[in-house]
Amino acid sequence: GFRWVAVRPGAPPPPPPRRRPLGPTPRYEVIPRWGLVDRFDQDESQREAAPAGPSSGFVTSVLLGTQIILGVAALLHLLRYVLLIINRTTLLPYWLAWAATWFGVVASVLAMFAVVGLVLVLTDWLIARRAAAFAHHGQPDPRGVWALRAGCLIPLVNLLWAPVFVIELARLEQRTELRRPIVAWWMVWVASTVVSIFSIATSFATDAQGIGNNTLTTTIAYLVALAAVLLVMKIYRGFERQPVTRPSRRWVVVAERPGRPDQPPPDQPRPDGPGRDDAASPAEPGNPDHAAAPAAASADAPGGAVENTGQNPAA
Repeated sequence: GFRWVAVRPGAPPPPPPRRRPLGPTPRYEVIPRWGLVDRFDQDESQREAAPAGPSSGFVTSVLLGTQIILGVAALLHLLRYVLLIINRTTLLPYWLAWAATWFGVVASVLAMFAVVGLVLVLTDWLIARRAAAFAHHGQPDPRGVWALRAGCLIPLVNLLWAPVFVIELARLEQRTELRRPIVAWWMVWVASTVVSIFSIATSFATDAQGIGNNTLTTTIAYLVALAAVLLVMKIYRGFERQPVTRPSRRWVVVAERPGRPDQPPPDQPRPDGPGRDDAASPAEPGNPDHAAAPAAASADAPGGAVENTGQNPAA
C-alpha cells in the first residue's frame, strides 16, 4: 500500500507564473490604412468622363473684364467723392449730380454681376482641374462636385473652403511656388469681404457726412476687390503655365565626370612623385644603383641577358 514519489533534492520548485489577462479584444475606430493598396485598371466604359472646364481664353477674358469693371467702378466712386467735397461749397449742375449718382449705381450693379460670373467660371475651372490632376495620379477626387460647388459658391463659407481646395490642388501638382500667392490672395479676399460688408452696412446713411464716408468706403472696397482679382489671375496663370501631365520636377541623370588618362587617381602615387620605385626611375649620374636597374630589368625580359647565379663579374 506504499507509493514512492521522486522529489528533487533542495527547495521545492517555484510555482509557475500566472498568465496575465489579455484584456478586451482590440478594435479600430476607423478602417486601418496600413495595408497594401490594390489598384485595378478600369475599363473605358467604367471610367467616368472628367468634367470639361471652361477654356483658358474664356477664363482669361472673364478675369480681364472683371478687373476693368472693378477699376471703372472704383474710379467713378472716387469722382463722386470729389464732387461731394466740391458740393459742400459750390452748387453742382443737375445733370452732373445725376450722372455721378446713376453712373456709380450702374457700375456697382455691373461689378456685382461680374464678380458673381467670375466666381462661377473659376469654380467650374477648379472642379475640372482637380478632376484632371487626380485622374493623372490614378485616384478619384476625394471631394465631390457638389461639395466643391458648395464650398466655393456659398458666401462666407467660401472664405474658408475655396482656398483650401486650391491649396490641395497646388500640393497635388507640387506647385510649391504658388503657396505664397494663394495665402496672399486668401488674406486680401478676407479683407475685401470685410470692407464690402461695412460698405453695405453704411450705405443707408442720409446725412452728407455719412454719404461721403460710405462713398469713400465703397471706393476702397472696389480697390481691394481689384487686388484680390489680380492675385487670382496670378494664381490661375501659375496653374495654366504647366499642364497637369507635365511633372513639376524633372530628375536628370548626370554621368560621372571621366578622369584624365594622363593623371592617376589621387590614392595612387605619381610615377615621378616621391613614392616611386628606384628600379623604375631613370638612371641618374653618380648613382650606381640607378645605373644597374636597366640591366636587371632587361635580364628579366624574355630574350634578354642570362641571369648569372652564384657568379661574380670579373674584376
